[in-house]
This record gives sequence, structure tokens and C-alpha cells, in this order.
Amino acid sequence: MQIATGGSMLNFGYWSSDHADPISAQKNLCMIFSELAELSSAKHVADIGSGLSAPSKLWKENFPNLDLYDVNINFNQLCFPGIQKNIEFLNATSTKLPFSNDSVDRVLALESAQHFKPLSDFIYESKRILVKSGLLVIAIPITTEKSSFGKLGVLKFTWSSEHYTLNYLKHLLKSAGFTISDEQLIGSNVYPPLTDYYLENRERLKKLILENYPQYVEKILFKSLLKMKKSSEEKIIDYVLLKCRL
Repeated sequence: MQIATGGSMLNFGYWSSDHADPISAQKNLCMIFSELAELSSAKHVADIGSGLSAPSKLWKENFPNLDLYDVNINFNQLCFPGIQKNIEFLNATSTKLPFSNDSVDRVLALESAQHFKPLSDFIYESKRILVKSGLLVIAIPITTEKSSFGKLGVLKFTWSSEHYTLNYLKHLLKSAGFTISDEQLIGSNVYPPLTDYYLENRERLKKLILENYPQYVEKILFKSLLKMKKSSEEKIIDYVLLKCRL
């Protein structure tokens, strides 16, 4: 993603006619996510699985009064050059969050929760650290009830995370005492336009990728994107935004 975009965001983006390139689409997803999370009224925000901290930097620019805490198990990503200095960076796991009880009013997981194991521990940890009026907000790729190991094709190997269904996510959240106050399925604005962008710009992007990776990697990427678009159109995969309250 970094090679293809020249940026430091790692999410798939929310694509539209006004956001038709990767960096613009990625920033758009971050801002849609921030509206869902009501960051304009937030104070203490924990971004779990913060990647290279580009979303937090964007949120800090738009909401300068936020106290932001970026939690990442990958220490090297926390040390990525150019990150925002007025954000606190914490090298920790999502299942043992380094916060006291009732200490934050937002827990965010922007395209990261699919990597948390076990996911239920993250959800209970979020409950523990959130104040009673706080929000847990998640953006996550999902599979649907139509999904199966065979239907995913190459994605079963290249989708390097857990494959959760929406019903399973809801079950975990409700079991932990959360109520889902907003649910948005946005897969049609994520997978097909991302694939179309790659197809339209493949020759240019291929040259960039081949400077760092062997040719077979680009071929696998190409096939994965085609399968991703097809699976999205067939409702085998989707992408959901969830706002959860205690």
C-alpha cells in the first residue's frame, strides 16, 4: 500500500467520485470514521492497532484538543519517521491495553481488529477502559454468510487476517455488554473501486512494486484484487463500520 500510494496510510479507503485516488479515499475513510466516532466531542481517544499513525495525525489536525494514544504491537511502526509528535505512542498488545479502568471515552479500531487474537479479549478490554458514556468504534473487513473456504479462492491465502462474519462480531459485542447504535456496510465503496484503480494504473504501479518485490508478488496481488472485487459484488465479502455503546 505504501509503495502504490506514496503515503503512510494502510487502509483500503472509502472511494467516491470526489475521492478517486488511494490517498484521498484513505483520508475520506478516516474522516467518515471520525464522524461515526464523534471525535469532535471526544477528549481521551485510544487508537488500537494504529499502524503508521497517519489516521491519528489527520484526526489531531482536525480535532486539536484530542488526547490521542496510539497502541501498536509493532514497535517499528511506532517509530516511523514523520509521525505526529503530540500523540502518545504505546507499544502494547490489543488484548492487554495499557490503560486504567474508565480512563478513555473512545476506543478506535480502524481496519485493525481483524488481526486481534482473541478478538473477544480486545472487546472486553475496551469495555474495561471506556467510561460509561464512551464509544467503541470499529471498521473491519468481513465475510458474509454466503462465504466459504472454497468461495474465497485466492483470498483464503492472501487475506492475512481472521475472516469474521458480521453476526459473529455482533455476538461478541453484545455478549460483552455493548449495544450497536450504528452499522454501515460500505464494501461497495471499498473493494470494487480499489480494484478498478489498480487495473487502470497497473503498468505504473507494477513498475513501482517490481523495484522492491519479485514479479510473482505483483501477479498474486493482481489476482487477489480481481477476486476481491468479484467477491464483493457477489456479497461474499463486505466491510462494516460499527459504533458500539455500553
